[in-house]
This record gives sequence, C-alpha cells and structure tokens, in this order.
Amino acid sequence: MDLQHRNNIKVMGDGPSTLIFSHGFGCDQTMWSYLFKNFTSRFRVVMYDLVGAGQSDLSAYDKAKYNSLAGYAQDLGEIIDQYATGPVILVGHSVSAMIGALADRQSPGRIAAHVMIGPSPCYIDSNGYVGGFTGEDIHSLLDTLDSNYLGWSSTMAPVIMGAPGQPALGEELTNSFCRTEPEIAKQFARVTFMSDNRRDVAGLTTPTLILQSTDDLIAPVTVGEYLHAVLPNSTYRLVDNVGHCPHMSAPSACTEAMDSFLSAWEGAHDD
Repeated sequence: MDLQHRNNIKVMGDGPSTLIFSHGFGCDQTMWSYLFKNFTSRFRVVMYDLVGAGQSDLSAYDKAKYNSLAGYAQDLGEIIDQYATGPVILVGHSVSAMIGALADRQSPGRIAAHVMIGPSPCYIDSNGYVGGFTGEDIHSLLDTLDSNYLGWSSTMAPVIMGAPGQPALGEELTNSFCRTEPEIAKQFARVTFMSDNRRDVAGLTTPTLILQSTDDLIAPVTVGEYLHAVLPNSTYRLVDNVGHCPHMSAPSACTEAMDSFLSAWEGAHDD
C-alpha cells in the first residue's frame, strides 16, 4: 500500500524534528491551514488525512480495521516510520489526540511529545468522571447521525465550531462534514464517541501540551483538568475561545502556547 496515496500525505518545511498534524472527526488536513505555516521554518511538517476522510483513498477503508482507534494508530505509526525525521511531535485534534496516545503505547519512544487540542479520553460520564455527556446523550446523537447524517452535520457542525463571531468557520466545518462519505462517518462517530481511552493515557510519561478552549461543548474544562492530572509530564493551557476547534478560531493563541511548549521541549531535548 502506497501510504502517500492512502493518507494523502503532504510534507513541507525543514528542521531537525518533525511535527505531524492529525485532524479530528468530520475534518481533514485542510483544517490545519490556520496553524501549520507558523512552524514550517523550524520543523519538518507532515500532514495527512485519516483513511475515510478528505482526499484519502476510500478503497483502503476496512470496517474491521477501523472499528477501533487502534487501526488509525497503526496507520499513524507507519506514517511516522516512513515520513518523520528526528524526534516526532504529534499535534492531534480531538479524537486524534487519543490516536496519538495509542500510537505512543504501541511503540514507546516513537513519539517524543504530544500537543493535544481539545482532547477527550472518554465522552461519557461515569463513576465520578465528567466527560460531558450521559450515555443517553451519546446514543441519541448517534441515532440522529445514523438516520440523517447530512441534516445532523448541517445542524451540529456550527455548534461544534462555536466561534460566534466567525460564521465562515462554521460553514467551513459543515462543508467538511458533508464531504465525508456518510457510512464511513457514521462508523467513525460511533468508534470515537464510544471509546474509553482513560487507561491508555493514565501515566503516559511523554511530554504533553493540553490545549483546551474555555467553552467547548465536546470537551469541557473538566476533561482537560482530568488529563492534566493523569498525564505526569503535561502542561495545561486554556485558550480563551468558544468551540471545539481553537486551531481554526484562535490560531494565534494556539501558536503562542505551542511555541512556548516546543521551545521548552527543545531546550530539554538539547540538554
């Protein structure tokens, strides 16, 4: 399998370390256009589409393989092995933050640092853990998505984006959702929202920046605080932003937080 074709891989920039950008549900690599250019002068930058999203090879989509996030983590490991040079920093939005954690667990040392944007290890509340949704909420969401994916996308994408002062971003996310092949999107939504990766992140020692919006319907502040507590080498930064995509709606604040984290990481790495 040609990975470049499978995942529509793009490589740019130059530097001793590699930043790999991995997008969230309903998105593709174009969602990084507000952010990635700030890093191409210092890093080798790799962007890709998850199989089933964007311009990836839809014929590579295997329902059995992608019935858990582990299949996507396997793909990420292959991309790292073939396209990364030097230490790898994984920049993962939403579900891709957990895909990155799984790839890290699959091959310890492969990822040198994580930037998790709007991450959540579990969306469903349970036993003192506040994920932001009840089980009924998630099942209702998935039932609605199953019965009317395009209608669900048109309604939910602007809500997920937030950014009330930037309506064009909600339209951009809606269009991205609607470009995704519905049957693939339905399965990926179920895999995403039903996943529980709390055991996978607990105690992960890889340096991690947790970037979270102050007002996020999908990943509330309680989730960011939880991750900061269970990831021993984590840095927690709240971005003043409404919505689940601060890399699009607040790219300057995200760039500043990433610059600070990466500079500190580089300093420690140089030692």
